[in-house]
Amino acid sequence: MASYLDAAAIVSTGSALVMYSGPLGLDRSEIGTLASMLTLSIATGALLGGRLGDRYGRRRVFMATVSLMAVGAVLLTAATSSGFLYVGVVVAGFAAGADLPVSISLIGEQAPEGARGKLVALSQVLWYAGIVTTQLIGLLVGDMGATGARILYAHVAVVAVLVLALRLKLPESQQWIDQRRTADAGAGGPAAPSVARALLRKPHLKALVGLALFYSLTNLAANTKGQFGAYLYVEVADSTVRVASAVGLATLFISVPMAMLFMRTVDGRNRMRWYTLGAVCFVLSCAVPATFGVHVWTLALGSLVGAAGSALAFEGIFKVWSQETFPTLLRATAQGAIIAFARVVAAAVALWTPMLLDAGPRVMFGALAVVVAGATAVGVVLDRLPKIRPGAPADGSAAPVTVPVADGS
Repeated sequence: MASYLDAAAIVSTGSALVMYSGPLGLDRSEIGTLASMLTLSIATGALLGGRLGDRYGRRRVFMATVSLMAVGAVLLTAATSSGFLYVGVVVAGFAAGADLPVSISLIGEQAPEGARGKLVALSQVLWYAGIVTTQLIGLLVGDMGATGARILYAHVAVVAVLVLALRLKLPESQQWIDQRRTADAGAGGPAAPSVARALLRKPHLKALVGLALFYSLTNLAANTKGQFGAYLYVEVADSTVRVASAVGLATLFISVPMAMLFMRTVDGRNRMRWYTLGAVCFVLSCAVPATFGVHVWTLALGSLVGAAGSALAFEGIFKVWSQETFPTLLRATAQGAIIAFARVVAAAVALWTPMLLDAGPRVMFGALAVVVAGATAVGVVLDRLPKIRPGAPADGSAAPVTVPVADGS
């Protein structure tokens, strides 16, 4: 549900800020500032939340983060001025970012043998569910102005409270308890000051750099198309926002089934065959507009093909590789650092994207196709890295072992 809340908060903000603009007197620069603050808050939350989760426990952190998410959503729901929005966006963004690496780590550590990838992939299905639900609510309340914005954020607040209630019964990760006890006793694993050093040396450095490259570059393509999709439809393809929204909803009818297919195959022997198919689709989603020009049909076809590509060769597989390549006391820290890095890269590149569009949208799509091709090639190397035994010490004193995947499709 961390993924559901992350998606719901981001999508809600994209629509709600526009709905609030008239009643609360927001201009374009303020909307842009708030959107940037959300991205940077998510990055900061991921960086700090991951480290806190490794140091103080999964349960403590994700109970605090979902509580903060509820508080941030309530502030955004009750906003009567832009000041509420600035505080609410920072709180909700920080909570969403901090929750992700810790919650995903708990899933990986509690999953039955042979089902870790499947359960981690379930979070991706719920990420799509957060998008679908929020967009459906947006269709119903899109013409209601500030009231519609409050309904969007109230949905996030209600779900956050429900998740908080459900999490009250979740136990702490036994793997984390065992490893933390050993580390604190000085018998294994790094103490807090040496965590960065442990990640920046063998055997973890290759995984850290590789995953950072893979996720930041694939996220760059997804984020750019997401942020500037409506602009491309309206200003370049001479279409409308309604058409862009309709295509966006249509892609979800591909994304969700493909994410469920990913769940079924990620723990099986044919995982990389499906990954290769996804990588090809992901590259094509950018190559089609680059080759044939930016028209409604090329944008729509690219989105539909990209929906399959991103489900099989993007965030879902990144989450699985993160569980497989980092030991318990470094897992959330590494994931949080990578997520933070990717968000900052996306935010920085977004500042230059309008210039690329001025140079020609086909140039931008061509550059994205090259970026995605390079990123997915890195993924082939990542899948061949040795898998870390779930309870292995974080200092590398116990050599990582390759865990054979379960038989399956």
